[in-house]
Amino acid sequence: MSVKLIFLGTSAGLPTVKRGLSCIVLKYHGDLLIFDCGEGAQRNMMIAGIGFPKNLKIFITHMHGDHVLGLPGLLQTLSLMDRKYDVYVYGPKGIVDFIMKVKELLQFQISYDLHISEVTPGIVVEERDYVVKATEAMHFQQSYAYSFEEKPKPGRFHPDKALALGVPRGPLWKMLQEGKCVLNMFGEPVFPHQVMDPPRDGIKIVFSGDTRPCGSVLNLSMNADILIHDSTFDDSLIDKAISDMHSTAGEAAEIASKANVKLLVLTHISARYSSSPEVLLKQAKEKFSNVIVAEDFLELSISKNAVSLRRLIDPMK
Repeated sequence: MSVKLIFLGTSAGLPTVKRGLSCIVLKYHGDLLIFDCGEGAQRNMMIAGIGFPKNLKIFITHMHGDHVLGLPGLLQTLSLMDRKYDVYVYGPKGIVDFIMKVKELLQFQISYDLHISEVTPGIVVEERDYVVKATEAMHFQQSYAYSFEEKPKPGRFHPDKALALGVPRGPLWKMLQEGKCVLNMFGEPVFPHQVMDPPRDGIKIVFSGDTRPCGSVLNLSMNADILIHDSTFDDSLIDKAISDMHSTAGEAAEIASKANVKLLVLTHISARYSSSPEVLLKQAKEKFSNVIVAEDFLELSISKNAVSLRRLIDPMK
């Protein structure tokens, strides 16, 4: 089963006719992970046909309005839908006070248990099949980049090798596939590496948030399958990118190249490029060949060896 990545908001600062504010959804089996939550995020989720499953986690990169103002609306929508499953929110310093104050001022009730955590660099969430890590990005205020890292998968099991080593079909095969040593019919030890291929690396996806190019995001991005990076400006506006603490398309491409990522996705696009983001793509491709510009309602289906793209809907219709 492939991992699905859906872009629901790709604009910087203010929405445009074609682009909403920052929000990216990652669907991993039964889990839904939301990275940033700009205004109208829950409506775009409904338009895109994304449900609200039992396992729901929200990760906020920083406390700027275009990344967080949709969060109260989403939380209230879930309550109005009489959700009963827990919701987990992770973000920088201030995320707890923000949600609690909005909840108090708007006087809305929550029908589910809401867990809010202020993150620090390192592992933020660890599940059976994946971890989410955070590192500090470089922006005006405390800001984090996140990585989703699928845990290595067991290598292929070879029944013929197990039989040849005297391990009969049955429970012992399962134990070998779980990484355990077993005794064969002769009382001799048989180790997993004797009957299985080496473990396979899982999928790694990095979300930079708003940031200047920096070593911490570069390190987090090393060998990622996909790097989603701030690309607010084209290279001719490097001085503005520096003063506004954002990145240009060319700078994002340099990070992708140094980090040896497979695919670079440019996002957080300034409204000045609302009708012609081609300049960003062109500049990035001069430094890194495998790059695309994110669009609202673009879906990426991701496996370890391939990424396929489709647009769920046309936001202009």
